[in-house]
Amino acid sequence: MQQIIFINRYFYPDLSATSQMLGDLVFGLNKSNCEIHIVTSRQRYDDANAVLASLETINGIVVHRVWTTRFGRQALLGRAADYFTFYLSAAVSLLKITRAGAIIVAKTDPPLISIVAAVVAAIKSARLINWLQDLFPEVAAELGIKVIRGPVYTLLKNLRNFTLKRAEKNIVLGDLMAQRLEREGIPADKIAIISNWADGRQIQPVPHSDNPLRAAWDLEQKFVVGYSGNLGRSHDFLTILEAARKLSDDTDIVFLFIGAGAQLGSVREQTQALSLSNIEFRPYQPRSELANSLSVPDVHLISLKPELEGLIVPSKFYGIIAAGRPTIFIGDLDGEIPRLLKGYECGIAVQQGDVSTLASEIRSLKNNPGRVRHFSEQARKTFDAHYEMTIAISEWARQLRLDR
Repeated sequence: MQQIIFINRYFYPDLSATSQMLGDLVFGLNKSNCEIHIVTSRQRYDDANAVLASLETINGIVVHRVWTTRFGRQALLGRAADYFTFYLSAAVSLLKITRAGAIIVAKTDPPLISIVAAVVAAIKSARLINWLQDLFPEVAAELGIKVIRGPVYTLLKNLRNFTLKRAEKNIVLGDLMAQRLEREGIPADKIAIISNWADGRQIQPVPHSDNPLRAAWDLEQKFVVGYSGNLGRSHDFLTILEAARKLSDDTDIVFLFIGAGAQLGSVREQTQALSLSNIEFRPYQPRSELANSLSVPDVHLISLKPELEGLIVPSKFYGIIAAGRPTIFIGDLDGEIPRLLKGYECGIAVQQGDVSTLASEIRSLKNNPGRVRHFSEQARKTFDAHYEMTIAISEWARQLRLDR
């Protein structure tokens, strides 16, 4: 039986995005012809002090949770210690459980875990597959992390590229990321595109009249512009806040932030400083409520700083189109998501900083229900045809050679 070992710092019951994607995949694979292990930490993304079981079997998946320090995500040195101890503990665990001919699948949390995976794969005569949710160290450098520059940046990128060239396959999220790797000298036959996804059975479009959250949040008579998910450093919020200020005279339009992240505090402070009464905040909703929470907005916002195109693909897009809602993308007009929005007619893109156009498009959508309806119908059709979870799992099975 084929042994497959996935490495990621978080796993079920953790609710972080990388954990949920990994859970969807491994629980969805046909386990009758493979033996699946997870090497992960004992922590939760939102609680560094949580202590999960060191070894357990969940739905046939053997989960090995290794020891790490518990400084959490707030301080850079503490996070580095958590990473380093995970590298060491994961290496020991992999060496213990990996059999010759196994497949090791390395995700990108923590960064450069592919180095550990590549070393163990070489020692154990195993196959290596890298699952790239982002490209490090490029993302860190673009976000201005000072230690990731000069010789350090070059060294880390060379080490990363070495592991990509040694891998049997590198799974990326989109065309621009694939092109970026090819420019780094990674052979095209070692790159495969498998987009992230959503569960179309769990996330269905919910009409406003049937949505309990619209009523509970007193939004029944509003045109809701939503932002759902991580408010991280890779996203631009100034354009959104300035558009909200420009539309503050229209009491029918509400901006709704659902989620958390590194920039949540700053967005709240700026909202207060600008006296914006048309912005509301809600916490992350349970996964069981995703259909309702993603269906609350009439239109969703996605933003990505232009310098991060080809390095990240915002995964929130797939839940949005599963819920049958249009997207307004803020960033590079020729980015990964804008290409999809234009090609599938399920939304529009606005250049980062173009406040007037963003405000104008929101007002136009509010006054044109037929346009919103067209985008909404196209969104769900696009999801069903290309981004439903079972499509991605089937492609993963093919890459893992489990469909033979």
